[in-house]
Amino acid sequence: MSNLLSELKRRNVIRAGAAYIVIAWVIAQVFDLLADNFGAPDWVMKVVLSFLAVGFVVALLLSWAYELTPDGVKKSEDVTADESIAPQTGNKLTVIAVLGLAIALAFIAWDKLGPSTNEPATGMENKSVAVLPFADLSQGQDQEWFADGLTEEILNSLTRVPGLLVTARTSAFHFKGKDIPIPEIASQLGVAHVVEGSIRRDRERLRVTAQLIRAADGFHLWSENYDRETEDTFGVQTDIAEKIASALDVFLDDETLEHMKSSGFRNPEAYVAYQKGQKLYNDAHNHWDITGPLEEANTWFDRVIELEPGASRAYLHRVDMYTHQLSDSYGVMTDEQREFAEERFRADLDAAVRTATDEASRAAARFDRAALTGNWREIPSLLADYGEIADCPTAAWINANTLEYGMASDVLTLSERLIACDPQNPFGWWYVMQASMWLGDPDRAVEVGEQAVENIDHATLRQSLFHAYIAAGRFDDADYMLGQEEGSDEQLADRRLTLAAARGDMKEMLAQKELMLREHADRIDVVLNYLPRSGDRESVNRIAAELDVLPYGYLSLMSVPSFCMCGAPWDIEVTPNFKKRIEDAGFAWPPASPIEWPLKDW
Repeated sequence: MSNLLSELKRRNVIRAGAAYIVIAWVIAQVFDLLADNFGAPDWVMKVVLSFLAVGFVVALLLSWAYELTPDGVKKSEDVTADESIAPQTGNKLTVIAVLGLAIALAFIAWDKLGPSTNEPATGMENKSVAVLPFADLSQGQDQEWFADGLTEEILNSLTRVPGLLVTARTSAFHFKGKDIPIPEIASQLGVAHVVEGSIRRDRERLRVTAQLIRAADGFHLWSENYDRETEDTFGVQTDIAEKIASALDVFLDDETLEHMKSSGFRNPEAYVAYQKGQKLYNDAHNHWDITGPLEEANTWFDRVIELEPGASRAYLHRVDMYTHQLSDSYGVMTDEQREFAEERFRADLDAAVRTATDEASRAAARFDRAALTGNWREIPSLLADYGEIADCPTAAWINANTLEYGMASDVLTLSERLIACDPQNPFGWWYVMQASMWLGDPDRAVEVGEQAVENIDHATLRQSLFHAYIAAGRFDDADYMLGQEEGSDEQLADRRLTLAAARGDMKEMLAQKELMLREHADRIDVVLNYLPRSGDRESVNRIAAELDVLPYGYLSLMSVPSFCMCGAPWDIEVTPNFKKRIEDAGFAWPPASPIEWPLKDW
């Protein structure tokens, strides 16, 4: 044995092996860095490591069998003692190993102490995670809704864990079906970890695979397979959430565990129905005529509530259609339709508050109920409560119906928080733009809007950027944007009227105004949104007074200042019921006007 060791030393096998290991490590780190930067697939790094492993064996064999001499490389057995320069070669190998080791130590120091290439500009916390949509690997590829529902329920369970930052659904689902490397997804979302997985569902059998990945190095912190009955889906989703939280060193006490288990759907078919309804609900808000698509969405929310009577989210989504019916179509409904809408409107708002599973959801539901039922006296305190509780604000009504009444700073704070936890949610960016304009900073609104529309395709964002250009006096940019836009005749007529009114182009403005009046003669709430920009104060006062006497006229009136961006669209004295609600809430009146309208006559 001692002879073998001596021969290994003489032939520099040990030194060659040490030098190879150090140099191979440096090569591996360089390839890993390049692979990350160029988005190379995982197999590239595996191939490199395989070649380096094979090369190690080859290097040992070559150093044993061959020796470097002044006359070149010869077989070791053919080299005489006076020809051998093995000691000098050994010294060179030692120098190479030491230099390689120095490079390795320098790289380690830079990696630990220097700037991280994986850390996003938003500042990434270690205990942060995004749950990507689980893949449907079922034989028939017909369980996508089920996979999405399972994903969302895991996400919702994790949001109940204190001390854990969880990316909201909109942003996590933005990457569905996209072949983007995990580090890049994590960087865009500002998280340190990503959860991905798959489901296979065959009738009553369910197989779920999930893994928690550290984005910085692709290391799997936890993974597990579940083979269960479909009825036990709730047990699977809560177990996955618990294991993820534990793997991230987040403490779970009994109260937190119970809170996680009480927050999700227990019936698998309920969250399949919820996913379908939610898709239709979101699509509806990209349409000019919103009531029809919302009615289709409500068929699914009805099914959700039938299966899960405690589904607070379904009540809040379902009530939106009745809100639009009472505010937009009150005068065209039959008595029977109106009575049903009124009954469901209030019952769903109460149910949403009653069934909320956490303080933030309950505060948001209470705000919606107060705003929609006309109990505006509670709005300021409810807004303050929600701002203190909500880590990731989601209630659109809180933003949509407060910023124009002197609360733009509060809306801006909430919206910036929403962007931080849900960067792909268009409404966070939208309300930052809106709040910036109401705070007298249209240039910031333009900057935010241009950034938003570059990354998110959403009609509301483009409309807000169009208004921001006008508020900033950049009419040519607004005109160019109008020429590039596609949309319904009503949407394009609205923008032409807006730009013409801001420019003081009376002829064009009147032409578009007549088009809007002709198309929406039976919808006085829609007409009211356009007339203020033209300076027709008399007509605006008349229509506002007609709405004010309707039981739910305030629902139409409350959003007009936000929509028209024109300050006080009517004389407050002609709407005494609305005026009382404004005074009860302590809202500012008249509202600010982010855009100067040269045609207005007040």
